[in-house]
Amino acid sequence: MTLEQATSEFTRTRPRLFGIAYRMLGSAAEAEDVVQDTWLRWQHADRPAIANPAAYLALITTRLAINITKSARSRREIHLGAWLPEPADSGADPAVEAERAEALELALLLLLQRLTPTERAAYILREAFDYPYPRIAGILQVSSANTRQLVSRARKRLTAARRGPIDRAEHRRLLAVFLSAAQTGNTAALEDLFAAEVA
Repeated sequence: MTLEQATSEFTRTRPRLFGIAYRMLGSAAEAEDVVQDTWLRWQHADRPAIANPAAYLALITTRLAINITKSARSRREIHLGAWLPEPADSGADPAVEAERAEALELALLLLLQRLTPTERAAYILREAFDYPYPRIAGILQVSSANTRQLVSRARKRLTAARRGPIDRAEHRRLLAVFLSAAQTGNTAALEDLFAAEVA
């Protein structure tokens, strides 16, 4: 593989590599650094021996991002409050936007598989929209203490390995309502959906 072919392959794969690094690190600047390091390693790699260049580049990007998350610098950083990834401008790159949409779809699928409707409602309203516990309790018609337990139980269940069957129509409906609420800031339809599910 010539350097020109290698450059073409890297350029074609670059949006995917950035998406991988950004999702792992939550920082656009660090993700860019990882992509640049991947490019340097790609230039010095034994390219003729690599059967699947895209997979190789994704593997290098993933390993570099893991190294950054495990570095002493990352362990020493203290984050105050909830950690949120810094925003990245994906408007110019449809591939990154498509990867984000796929990640969101898979995340909601996981919520449908592992959580009861009440746990799912409490978890999404608390974690995604930062609703206070009393407001969630009002929507779900449970006590504030019970709402805290629901969110805590949901977090534990999401780390467990159990998976159950899900209804595809329910998944599509939750995805559409969640995206609308996240994009417009109007969560009334999401609240109504959760209230109906719980009832």
